[in-house]
Amino acid sequence: LLIAGPCSAESPQQLLEISQQLSKTGRVSYLRAGVWKPRTSPGTFEGYGVDALRWLREVKSVTNMPFATEVGCGYHVYEALKYGADLIWIGARTVSNPFAVQEIADALKDVDIPVLIKNPLSTDLKLWIGAIERIYRSGIVKVGVVHRGFTWWENSIFRNQPFWKIPLQLKTQYPMLPILCDPSHISGNRKLVPLVARRAMDLGFDGLMV
Repeated sequence: LLIAGPCSAESPQQLLEISQQLSKTGRVSYLRAGVWKPRTSPGTFEGYGVDALRWLREVKSVTNMPFATEVGCGYHVYEALKYGADLIWIGARTVSNPFAVQEIADALKDVDIPVLIKNPLSTDLKLWIGAIERIYRSGIVKVGVVHRGFTWWENSIFRNQPFWKIPLQLKTQYPMLPILCDPSHISGNRKLVPLVARRAMDLGFDGLMV
C-alpha cells in the first residue's frame, strides 16, 4: 500500500498537480494531505480545515484518486466523512491522548472506513495498542498502523528515531495488522527517505506513507 502527497493541503492547484502526478505512476492508492495541523506553538500554520477538504473532494472528482487525511477529534471525523474522505489516520500527538482517541472512536462507531493509527510520540507500546483497541471496539474493521518514529532527545541523523524493534514487537502481537512506515517523518530530510523506506520494506512492512 502506497499513500503519498503533501504534508499540508495548501491550495487547490497544489493538490491537483500532485494528484495528477501521483496518478500517472499507477502505484499510489491514496493522495494524502493534512487539513488540520497540530502545531507545537500557537499562531503557526494550522491548516485550512474544511476549505481544504472541499479542495480534496474537487480534486478527487477530477482525478478519481481516493484521498486520506488526519483527524484529531470527533468534529474532524464528521467533517472528513461529510466531504468524502476515503481513509483517515490518527496522528502521533493525538494517539498520545487516550481521551482524544476515544472521542474519535465514538465518532467512528459503525462507520465503514479504513483507519490508520500512527505510533505515539513516546516509545510506549501499550499506549499504541490501547489506541488500536479503542478503534477496534468502535466497530472499525479496516485498521492499520503507521510507524513514524519516536521523539528522542539525543543527537541523531533522524528527525524521529525509528526504534524498529517497537513496530516489530507490535507485529508479533498483531500478526494480521497492516503496518506502514512514514519515512518522511522519521527522516526529516528528503535525502534519507529512500534509505528509511527500503529498511521498512526489508523488515516486512506492508507499505509506505510518504
